[in-house]
Amino acid sequence: MPRALPEDVLQRHLVLRIRGRSIAWVAPLLLLVAITVVDINTTGESRIISWIVLVPGIAAALCGMGGTIAFAVLALVTYILADNAWPHQYQTGLADFVLVAVGGFLATLACTVRVRGERHMLHMRDVADTTRRTVLRPLPPGWGGLDHAAVYLAADTEARVGGDFFDIQPGLYGTRVLVGDVQGKGLDAVEAAAALLGTFREAGYHEPDLATVAERLEIRMRRHGLHSAALGREDVDRFATAVLIGFPEHERDVVEAVLFGHEPPLAVGPDGVRPLPPGDGAPLGLSELAGGLPPVHRVPLVPGATLLLTTDGVTEARDGDGVFFPLADEVARAVAADPRTAEPHRLVAFVRDGTLRHCGGRLADDTTVFAVRRDGEVP
Repeated sequence: MPRALPEDVLQRHLVLRIRGRSIAWVAPLLLLVAITVVDINTTGESRIISWIVLVPGIAAALCGMGGTIAFAVLALVTYILADNAWPHQYQTGLADFVLVAVGGFLATLACTVRVRGERHMLHMRDVADTTRRTVLRPLPPGWGGLDHAAVYLAADTEARVGGDFFDIQPGLYGTRVLVGDVQGKGLDAVEAAAALLGTFREAGYHEPDLATVAERLEIRMRRHGLHSAALGREDVDRFATAVLIGFPEHERDVVEAVLFGHEPPLAVGPDGVRPLPPGDGAPLGLSELAGGLPPVHRVPLVPGATLLLTTDGVTEARDGDGVFFPLADEVARAVAADPRTAEPHRLVAFVRDGTLRHCGGRLADDTTVFAVRRDGEVP
């Protein structure tokens, strides 16, 4: 859920509506009436009717094409009527008439440019949202037998999508979960994330061993690098930190975990908050430098415990003094105060709000907060 831009055209249009009706026309209309009334009640030597040229300009910034054209015509007609109401010696004449007419024409052109820009912005927003839904596909409630919740915040709010990725894949041998962060930003990072998720969705479904799924992800990352190098791209040494979790089908008190250079998940439950075994493996794409793939850890998990997985946007969030967000401590305090905080949706909302509050809303990196637990388990 990317944050809305302050200048977002959709947000502005919502502000200019009351009960679903547009009120964008109110400001230029009030200005037109005010200028006309003041002009009528002033002396002939200090008339201000020519200021009516501002009306279509205001309309161009707030209204659509139809509204701008209407105010350009209305301003011109009002000018003619107001000017002719004065004796001849006090009339402003042809020069100001041309000024108002040209002002209305230029305001219409400006509105055309603005509307086209807004349509282009909306189109690009739709493209970004479609890309995000393709890479980070929507997850149905209870997908794979897991109660889950997730929030994704892109550091580049205009792009609305980055290198963070997550997914749940139910399969023949249990349900697998993948959360990770591709090194770098931009479309190249999105492309690498999409490649890893595509491999995960196939391998996570078919492969009986989590170690094999991990191997397939490593191979895919290396193949992606070779393909990028063949295309002549500069950034061919891209890698990804990731957490691969397996929920065995017939072992409800155990999870399997493979950590590719990623912060270990937190197990949040009735017995408190504890991290899973630390990630002693290299990131995806760099296993050759570490002498092989990281091991598969089998970790006991009490019924009702929630696994909290986050990316660097959370763990590296800093406040004004440069202090990192104390994730484990904050979650432990919240769960101790209210055990319901361990529920996936509550936990994700708590971490999201705490992270944004800690860094003052200035995210230095893409941020993913993902929480899962077996469906139907309550501490």
